[in-house]
Amino acid sequence: MTKDNYSLVGDIGGTNARFALVRSGDVTPEAVEVLACGAYDNLDAAIVDYLARCGVGEVEDVCLAVASPVQGTQVRMTNNHWRFDSEEVRKRFGWGAFKVINDFTAMALGVPHVSADKLVHVCGGPGNAARSRLVIGPGTGLGVSGLVPLQHGWVPLMTEGGHVDFAPTDDTEMAILRILKARFGRVSVERTLCGQGLLNLYQAHAEIQGVAAALDAPEKITAAALDQSDLLARQTLRHFCEILGRVAGNGVLTLGSTGGVYLCGGILPRFIDFFLESPFQKGFEDKGRMRPLLESTPVYVVMEGYTGLLGAAEALANPEV
Repeated sequence: MTKDNYSLVGDIGGTNARFALVRSGDVTPEAVEVLACGAYDNLDAAIVDYLARCGVGEVEDVCLAVASPVQGTQVRMTNNHWRFDSEEVRKRFGWGAFKVINDFTAMALGVPHVSADKLVHVCGGPGNAARSRLVIGPGTGLGVSGLVPLQHGWVPLMTEGGHVDFAPTDDTEMAILRILKARFGRVSVERTLCGQGLLNLYQAHAEIQGVAAALDAPEKITAAALDQSDLLARQTLRHFCEILGRVAGNGVLTLGSTGGVYLCGGILPRFIDFFLESPFQKGFEDKGRMRPLLESTPVYVVMEGYTGLLGAAEALANPEV
């Protein structure tokens, strides 16, 4: 392997850093390694170790997707201790170019490169391939992005759509809003649509019903919903899916993204069968006079675990990023 043939891409979260090599002009990740961020003092050390594992002395170009805001050259990871200056790192390693992009921007850029067998159709179709696409997904937070088509590629939209207002639609949700407002002040939709949001929703439902909230972690709620050992957990997870459907439908109307909706992140694939039978479609299509528009828009769950790496590879040559 030589630096003329390979570029380095990465998808760095709070816990793990995924690295891969891509050949010039390609987006297929090779030599994928998942490294624990806590095992390294900083980004530099992780990169040195990864390249040594691959037997690569150096690379020419690099793009890293990071779970943090990206402004200027200073990067401070939101949920781990890594801090770095992208220009200083570039000079140290002698790279020709070093791009740092937000992780959900990379997720969006990766979507067009996901193979059809890694997409699970949820509802809708056939849509309009010439229109924009919505990319949304609950994880540590609620990521929202979009893709606007150009003649030869895509422009990713960098948004904070997860922080729009939570909009209740019935008396139960009005009660949930009151409960969460007492805890948080302003209530964004992310307060209900992420890992912690699932727990918030569960606790609010418990308070409304006057029962104990026996479960104290989102993964426990999901497990109890799936094995049907906790009725409240099952009700909550169904409600979670319905709210996600409504928010995704709102995104389609806002962005005109009849090209399709792509549900990303690590949460939904863990309960895909439950999700497909959930009220997601009901929430997504319930838009009054706009229902036909939503019914014609295809929705997919993205099952590809390396979508962020695909997006980082796309970003290397994408002049819009």
